Amino acid sequence: MSYPHRSSDIGAHPELSEMRQRLERTASSGQAVAVEGLMVLAGVYAGISPWVVHFTNEPNLTINNLIVGITVGLIGLGLTMAPDRMFRLAWVVAPLGLWLLISPWVVTAAHGASAGVIWNNCCIGAVIALLGLAAAGLTIGVARRGPR
Repeated sequence: MSYPHRSSDIGAHPELSEMRQRLERTASSGQAVAVEGLMVLAGVYAGISPWVVHFTNEPNLTINNLIVGITVGLIGLGLTMAPDRMFRLAWVVAPLGLWLLISPWVVTAAHGASAGVIWNNCCIGAVIALLGLAAAGLTIGVARRGPR
């Protein structure tokens, strides 16, 4: 039995133009712009928060927040600059936010940190997790609603 040869090129997909239009609508909506902008700002704050909140005697948590903050900021910037390539990475931001939530207990040597550090990471982690869910949900919501 012979199977018909199928092209792996996405350019031959019959619904390509509809998918591109849906992505364009999502990327240019006011909600997407707000979520992406807030994601960049939250990532920058998470990255600089060790110096704002003074994570003294917590070098591991300082490096952790710096790396996670830069990652979130770059994903937010990528979603803004190239949404057609980056929209699949929007879901990655939610687990990064959850990691920031639990990191004061996981990353520190004594498995505990000062109250200010814990409050800072819990608040910014929750905000980043919600922004990640919102960014991932924007594309899914438009796909379910269909074209307007």
